[in-house]
Amino acid sequence: MPSSESSLQIPLSFSPWEMFLNAGSVVQCVMALLALASLLTWTIFIAKSVEFLSVRRKLRTAEKTLEEAGTLALGEKGTRQNSIAHTLVMAAETEKAVSHDIPNDNEGLKERIVLHLERLEASEGRRLMRGTGLLATIGATSPFIGLFGTVWGIMTSFTGIAASKATSLAVVAPGIAEALLATALGLVATIPAVVIYNHLARQSASCRAQVADLTSLVMRLVSRDLGRAHVLATSAQITPFDINRMAGE
Repeated sequence: MPSSESSLQIPLSFSPWEMFLNAGSVVQCVMALLALASLLTWTIFIAKSVEFLSVRRKLRTAEKTLEEAGTLALGEKGTRQNSIAHTLVMAAETEKAVSHDIPNDNEGLKERIVLHLERLEASEGRRLMRGTGLLATIGATSPFIGLFGTVWGIMTSFTGIAASKATSLAVVAPGIAEALLATALGLVATIPAVVIYNHLARQSASCRAQVADLTSLVMRLVSRDLGRAHVLATSAQITPFDINRMAGE
């Protein structure tokens, strides 16, 4: 009898690490998977935050450069160190060069350039969101993975109780606590993933808005260049007429 009482007085360790070590192999795999998901979540958060910080700084610089540029050629020269801005300017330059054999087609040229820039803008938006899809997957599946580990652990605990024919709370509690730890880890992985995904989505939307501003600035330079070309062409047509008229007089 004394030995039985002393055995009941042995303190049980309920630290997360001890519960992980005492859990079954399936529950341990679930816990390890959730821990890996949590690690990936914070890794993506740090990497994407650094990326968005750099992108926003470059976009602000490019926007200032295009604001100050008087022509598309000057804009191309000033954005050579900025990938997306230079890509937009070069797309406009390329379309102008390809369409050189279509005279008096300023509106058509603008439309073609806008279509090209819109595709580049959409491509940049997809690139900015690259990697965040994993956060959505983690946020959607982690609670169910944790629940699976909990259900499996409780099933194992009740199977052990039935085999040992012991219904004491001291016998039941450790197994159930280990199982519930899987649910807790599922929430630990899910909540930051959802919050971080929404945060990065807002950051991406802000960067896409800045890219859209660059598109507008490029189109403004294109329109300005076409306007100058039209004025020069009109002057070239009027000047000979004026000279001949003066000679006749």
